[in-house]
Amino acid sequence: MDINPPKCTDIDYINFLIAASNVFSCTEAARCYPDIANAPSHDAFTRCLQRQPPDTEALWEEVKSYVKLKEDT
Repeated sequence: MDINPPKCTDIDYINFLIAASNVFSCTEAARCYPDIANAPSHDAFTRCLQRQPPDTEALWEEVKSYVKLKEDT
């Protein structure tokens, strides 16, 4: 049985998130590759995200310095 390698990696999705201005979806990520032969589809990005372990604590530690928490006034 042949297994095809993934068309999309976590680095591909991270690069999309860095470049995106206000739309952050797998469909929008796929639109970034319109002129590339055998470009990843939105399903490829979805599968990529499903392969990632859901470690929200590690994610928060990585990004919390960039988040401005709303202060009560």
